[in-house]
Amino acid sequence: MNRIKKLIPPFLLSSYHFALAYLGAAFFGFPAKKLTVIGVTGTDGKSTTVEMLTRILAESGAKAASTSSVWFQIGEKKWKNTTKMGMPGRFFLQRFLKQAVRQGCAYAVLEVSSEGILQNRHRAIPFHGAVFTNLSPEHIERHGSFEKYRAAKLKLFSAAKSLHVINADDENAEYFLRIPAKETCLYSARKAERLVPDKDVSLSGTRKLAAENIQETKEGTRFRVQDTDIQLKLLGSYNAANALAAIGAATSLGFSVALCKQALEKMEPVPGRMNVIATDPFTVLVDYAVTPKALNNLYETLQRIFRPRRMICVLGACGGGRDAWKRPILGKIAGEHCAEVIVTNEDPYDEDPESIMRQVAQGAGGKARCILDRREALKTALSQARPGDVVVATGKGSEDAIALAGGEKMPWNETEVLKEELSSIDRAG
Repeated sequence: MNRIKKLIPPFLLSSYHFALAYLGAAFFGFPAKKLTVIGVTGTDGKSTTVEMLTRILAESGAKAASTSSVWFQIGEKKWKNTTKMGMPGRFFLQRFLKQAVRQGCAYAVLEVSSEGILQNRHRAIPFHGAVFTNLSPEHIERHGSFEKYRAAKLKLFSAAKSLHVINADDENAEYFLRIPAKETCLYSARKAERLVPDKDVSLSGTRKLAAENIQETKEGTRFRVQDTDIQLKLLGSYNAANALAAIGAATSLGFSVALCKQALEKMEPVPGRMNVIATDPFTVLVDYAVTPKALNNLYETLQRIFRPRRMICVLGACGGGRDAWKRPILGKIAGEHCAEVIVTNEDPYDEDPESIMRQVAQGAGGKARCILDRREALKTALSQARPGDVVVATGKGSEDAIALAGGEKMPWNETEVLKEELSSIDRAG
């Protein structure tokens, strides 16, 4: 099927997806028209921000639905996203929105991916608002350039006329600010200096939201916004930024910061995002981190919070022609931050997994060790750990399978495998 698609001219393929999007919406009666829909886009932080905003809406008593690369949720019903897509195809999405309407939902919070936009999955959905988390190079082979990747994200803001929530700390903020909306909310987790863009952008009527006194601990992240102290159970200062994005959207919808505080302080960590598996005699964590920026932020955060004696990392990279350029960069980042680097299999799809591993390991210089079997790689990392060390496994997060050639999937649960191997070590000790 993918080979056939490559033979079809891009404009015909785009027209096909465009027509399919409207056909799906029409078949299900344009359900999004009966909902207040907020789209969340960016490179990193989308799933956590979707979860945060959905929690706030639920705390208010409103019934909400949401989609992310981690969960699907309608009201109190929640189930895991096993599609390996942050924004599933048109018929799935329109069917989901129809179910949300039938269940009495008033809101829908949707993770919006650049691939979804490229395939017109956002069409026929009247977005009330758009949230921008951050941007860094990703999916470059798919889009052709970073500029085209960024332009795809911008289409969500063109579709959302009423509300734009934008991360002022990101260097691409001014690019998104050039699209007008009835209301714009700029947020910053690095004081307020970045809340003033260049002279070509008007900030008339723009709200500003800034986090102050951000503190990171092993128990979570604390910060202050509009004279309200908020204590998250989530690790890492970047979650203060994700929380600001959710608060910006929620307050623009008429909900109070006090309500946001109630919801966010109850929230447990999102599966596969900075999840602590063990703390004694050494610390073990799982995180999704598949982009260079996310991986670097993760390692720096772990060093700040845990101050490890050594950091031992297990990582890989996705196959199937997906962003091959970043493989040695991921390895280089790991080599710079970690005392021990173990490169392993992630999602090879139809590529040779050992070739992918060599490309990642190349970036780490002579520090990296390649172990094809992912369980064996995790076991090796744990066996090398000593008291005071941090072992961190990245790339899979909460995913439930390793994607192989020909559409085959091997069941996988990173957290459970780590727990099993830790238990084996305990028994052997």
